[in-house]
Amino acid sequence: MAEGIAATSTAESLDTLMGVEGNAARTYFAALAFAIRPADGIPAFAHRNRRPPTDPVNALLSYTYGLLRGLVHGAAEQVGLDPYIGFLHGIRPAKPALALDLMEEFRPALTDRFALTLLNRRQLRPTHFETTPGGAVHLTDDGRQVVIAAWQDWKSQPWEHPTVGRDVPAGLLPVVQARILARHLRGDLPGYLPWIAA
Repeated sequence: MAEGIAATSTAESLDTLMGVEGNAARTYFAALAFAIRPADGIPAFAHRNRRPPTDPVNALLSYTYGLLRGLVHGAAEQVGLDPYIGFLHGIRPAKPALALDLMEEFRPALTDRFALTLLNRRQLRPTHFETTPGGAVHLTDDGRQVVIAAWQDWKSQPWEHPTVGRDVPAGLLPVVQARILARHLRGDLPGYLPWIAA
């Protein structure tokens, strides 16, 4: 991962940068598998897959990423940024590129840790997931209720934010970061400072 971070400063194109990100993601998800100890009946996490997810852990990750994307999308709009015009993700109709860009810094600490907590505490069981005839795996209605109730509590947990010098509830971190980005784009700040969990 450290080598990947160093390689970002020499990437000469967006494609090269996205390749570095893809390699880092593979390394990250390979390591994540060792941290997950789900309830009996939930298969071990092997690798990230989506569109559609084909196992319970990937179904949970995809669902929680959707929850995070909603938070970040709303945060961008709240501070006057267009969530569809981003930097790294391609601009395509109905794709909130900026929201997808901004949510990257929150995924490991907010959503991945949240998903790990639900799985490792055995709050989700095999009955909270269903497999469609095509092989896609989704949360059931009961599973979504468990996740959403826990998500509401998770959003209220405070996280240290060095830039603002105080703790910020998880649910407001995207607003703070969107505001920092807006201030940078308007020339009030010399650069964008990403939030990194302490």
